[in-house]
Amino acid sequence: MKRFYKTVETAAAEGGFTLTLDGKPVCTPAKLPLIVPTQALADAMAAEWAAQGDEVKPATMPLTQLASTSIDGVRDRLDAVAEASAVYGESELVCYRAVEPDELIQRQASLWNPLLDWAARRYDAHLLVTSGIMHKPQPADALKALRAAVDQLDEWHLTALQNAIGITGSLLVSLALVDRHVSAEQAFELAQLDENYQIEKWGEDWEAADRRAVQRADLAHTVRFLDLLR
Repeated sequence: MKRFYKTVETAAAEGGFTLTLDGKPVCTPAKLPLIVPTQALADAMAAEWAAQGDEVKPATMPLTQLASTSIDGVRDRLDAVAEASAVYGESELVCYRAVEPDELIQRQASLWNPLLDWAARRYDAHLLVTSGIMHKPQPADALKALRAAVDQLDEWHLTALQNAIGITGSLLVSLALVDRHVSAEQAFELAQLDENYQIEKWGEDWEAADRRAVQRADLAHTVRFLDLLR
């Protein structure tokens, strides 16, 4: 859409901070007040709006998109979003290992086992590892512990978790990211371990490279969103 405003400012609002365009408060796509919990996040979102040219391009405003998702799509659906996120624990990516070659098996163990150890310490969630792609049920206590961890998140952090899961396909990697146990780059490398191995052996086509670049950037935006919530 065409840019329809000249000035972008932040302002205190009930429950947090908001943006104004030419003095008028910004709303989410669902027409709800765009109020975020920290001044830092409001300032960063204002910078996104101020940086727009003649055309306003929502895809270039990831922080605004994440905040809007929190308000429109997560706040009133906490239980449903938590359930949809926690269910990834039932088929957790890092629990499914290659049967060959040995080099890949060893790399998976080296990078993924520490994450499983962290989950056991952090959440008392002891997940089982299997070789191959056949589904292996996880202990009920472990899944319950992971669900409890997800349930502790407010709408802002749950939005970040949901976004990270969509990129990585892993509940543990995403929880570690939200908990700041791993960086965005580390999370990407953990989630892309198998693909990275294949690229080393066979190379990478341009479509895959573009897709991975977008995913890496999206994870970085997610971490920045988390940082700005502090």
